[in-house]
Amino acid sequence: MKKICCVVLAILPLTAFAYPIDVEKDLNGLKIDYNTYDTDNDIGSIQVNNYGDVDASCKAVFSNGPEAPRTRRVDVPAGKHKTVTAKFSRSIIKLRINLSCTAK
Repeated sequence: MKKICCVVLAILPLTAFAYPIDVEKDLNGLKIDYNTYDTDNDIGSIQVNNYGDVDASCKAVFSNGPEAPRTRRVDVPAGKHKTVTAKFSRSIIKLRINLSCTAK
């Protein structure tokens, strides 16, 4: 019985809860890719990668249910990446990010 309890306690950290992140993108033909991260239970972030030859100006709008959306703007040089984060006052249940980019 003690062995079973030890196994169950060892597996518990593997069952950490991560909230879902939905991304709606409008890239206007640019070679942009992104990675999303659930940094903390009230912080979400997105890494914007620019694989094109043109600098990009991006806007990310973070929405978490009833709270006011957080808008972040970032300029991503060609061949580089930038990370954008948003902190909310409540725990995130589902994060929605609207990413739109235009050429500079």
